[in-house]
Amino acid sequence: MVEKYLSQTHFTSQEDFIKNLKINVPENFNFGYDIVDAWAEKEPDKPALLWTNDKGEHHQYSFADIKRYSDMTASYFQSLGIGRGDMVMLILKRRVEFWFSIVALHKIGATVIPATHLLTKKDIVYRCNAADIKAIVCVGEDVVLKHIIEAMPDCPTVKELISIGPDMPEGFKDFQEGIVKAAPFVKPELPSENEDISLMYFTSGTTGDPKMVAHDFTYPLGHIVTASYWHNLNENSLHLTIADTGWGKAVWGKLYGQWIAGANVFVYDHEKFTPADILQKIEDFHVTSLCAPPTIFRFLIHEDLTKYNLSSLKYCTIAGEALNPAVYESFKELTGIKLMEGFGQTETTLTIATMPWMEPKPGSMGVPNPQYDVDLIDGEGRSVEAGEQGEIVIRTDKCKPLGLFKEYYRDAELTHEAWNNNIYYTGDVAWRDEDGYLWFVGRTDDVIKSSGYRIGPFEVESALMTHPAVMECAITGVPDEIRGQVVKATVVLAPAYKELGSDALIKELQNHVKKVTAPYKYPRVIEFVTELPKTISGKIRRVEIRQNDKK
Repeated sequence: MVEKYLSQTHFTSQEDFIKNLKINVPENFNFGYDIVDAWAEKEPDKPALLWTNDKGEHHQYSFADIKRYSDMTASYFQSLGIGRGDMVMLILKRRVEFWFSIVALHKIGATVIPATHLLTKKDIVYRCNAADIKAIVCVGEDVVLKHIIEAMPDCPTVKELISIGPDMPEGFKDFQEGIVKAAPFVKPELPSENEDISLMYFTSGTTGDPKMVAHDFTYPLGHIVTASYWHNLNENSLHLTIADTGWGKAVWGKLYGQWIAGANVFVYDHEKFTPADILQKIEDFHVTSLCAPPTIFRFLIHEDLTKYNLSSLKYCTIAGEALNPAVYESFKELTGIKLMEGFGQTETTLTIATMPWMEPKPGSMGVPNPQYDVDLIDGEGRSVEAGEQGEIVIRTDKCKPLGLFKEYYRDAELTHEAWNNNIYYTGDVAWRDEDGYLWFVGRTDDVIKSSGYRIGPFEVESALMTHPAVMECAITGVPDEIRGQVVKATVVLAPAYKELGSDALIKELQNHVKKVTAPYKYPRVIEFVTELPKTISGKIRRVEIRQNDKK
């Protein structure tokens, strides 16, 4: 299916990629019809989704199955009065009904709002009123249902509540019964248009309410590069991206680009992350490709990998946060596989990456995806030289890149603040080396200013991660009367060091950082914790650490 949208599909170098990558965007592109249904017609038995859970159940769905179930679901939603432009929130964890529902909603031109099951009553009320959500489709589980029920008196726009089970409280319709009894699906007469909003994520910043990131119907095509080139997938691939469906990374790695490439998506539906379980699933189901945030790989390298037959695993990619070189080296030593890093945001598709034809530099994100005109600029708007730090920006004066968001929904002021004068400001700081590789420094808010020095948290974290006592760490700045800020390390110790969180170990870690990187960057404050605060996507919440330090 990739060849339908690309003028050239095979590339041998970054120069070739930059020169010849061209994605063709048809009118009225709709992922449901143009990808799912097209595969179902061309190769109905082609594997699309291999779903398994932590109870030992598993099922292989073909593209014909996905077409059938998404048609049934689309017809059911139509019977409830859901149609083009309506906002529908999906709180479905990793249940297979997420895939049925998102494809169905694309087919009828509605807007999908994926959401995490960790939303509280307050979160649900805010989302429903901010976006005028019309329906909620959710897992039938106590905590999720409780929060939705508590929120409903304050959510006047919500007309339909649908549970996939097992619980079905009063006021909730039965998803399974609804799709079985649905009439044959009739495609809407008015097709969705490329400019319509197909997908919207609520993404939290460091302050204020979550932003509503709106993407149009062409957004899936932007993920051709994500799957076919960064993930290096083909029609024989079985790809696992570890992500909850409430997080943007799910459509990056469990849906759009993978199905355009014709790959089989592997879904492990589990309640609690256990590294050993992931490794066992890779062995049992012969997963060929894995993508996960650094947090996951940090835990995997502390397992005894010799217990597992990982011979099927050929390719691994990593994103979500910058990759510590120590994790890269350990994983490569244990598996022989190079971790290929990538960078992007909820507002974009893959923006910077290490492609298959490139030699990775451990700790570097790679080079810009040719879809995007990426630059690094300083506070005056000047493009910085190699070795200088600058904010990662995307220039849009020539065109709006395929995959870049449409707007922050209903917030023109916030949209203009982030995207003005034909420049989209990512809020992330990096530097470029002489070969053009980009190296992550931190969020603009996270950069530490100490005694006139600008210190990126990532470089100190990378230094700390080379010490065997450190399982995970987060670097933040704490106020200091003399220096302005000093570096603080919040550290999770490796199992063998659990009882050694002593003053002697603090001194040892400080001296270690002084040796590995510039001495002025060492953490003057070190705190040992059992776990770091993280988002649902596995990103470390440094803002929460900073807030706790102020209490």
